[in-house]
Amino acid sequence: MQIVEIDHIDATAEPFDWTFPQEYREEIEAYWQKEAANRIGFFNGTVLIQHRGEVEGRVFRAGYSATEYKHFLGFLRLPHLSPGIRNGFGMAALRARDGAFLLGEMGPNTANAGRIYFAAGTPDLGDIRDGRVDLASSVLREMEEETGLKASEVVAQNSWTAFLLEKRVAFMRDVFIDLPAEEARRLMLDRMKNLHEEELSDIVIIRPGDPLPYDADDPFDRSRMPSFVAEYMKREFARR
Repeated sequence: MQIVEIDHIDATAEPFDWTFPQEYREEIEAYWQKEAANRIGFFNGTVLIQHRGEVEGRVFRAGYSATEYKHFLGFLRLPHLSPGIRNGFGMAALRARDGAFLLGEMGPNTANAGRIYFAAGTPDLGDIRDGRVDLASSVLREMEEETGLKASEVVAQNSWTAFLLEKRVAFMRDVFIDLPAEEARRLMLDRMKNLHEEELSDIVIIRPGDPLPYDADDPFDRSRMPSFVAEYMKREFARR
């Protein structure tokens, strides 16, 4: 895992001929049918996948192209690589006034049920503006869709911490809410009851010194919390 601090993400929406969906079509379809059978409302929409990405100084330059969600999920879950392809997504690393982080536990009908993340989402066609992929806005949109918090209620930093993995690039954006963690959690849980789609089943508070629900020795990241989320919090706790 490579970790880099960046000031800007320069992401372009552009055509790309991704051969992975055809090469593993039968395996992807079988996996999709298995997953869809166990979840209500599992939808094969369109998402954006990162087909190129590199760090230039403090800028991350990337290209994104559209693909079906089932192809995207098959790429992430099946044991096959596709050189240069990553899920490049933003995460709102939400922190309360008292220094605690607030994360969401994914609901039972999502592809990542039971796992603990910062509010996040794979970019889609709605994140394209004038040919650019707006990950900064995507992060705040996902936060509102998952927790009910509005962008006007938080302060988001302009800089990012990027975690580069084999199939993923997680762009962490530090987001601050001027409430104690318990109060912020109650606010989000209350608003989540009225959301159009409840993606989260709970809000999890993590403070310095709390045990993190992940396994650092698990190379396949099957634990409840991805290693890059845990690493981000450990780094931030150590700084303050």
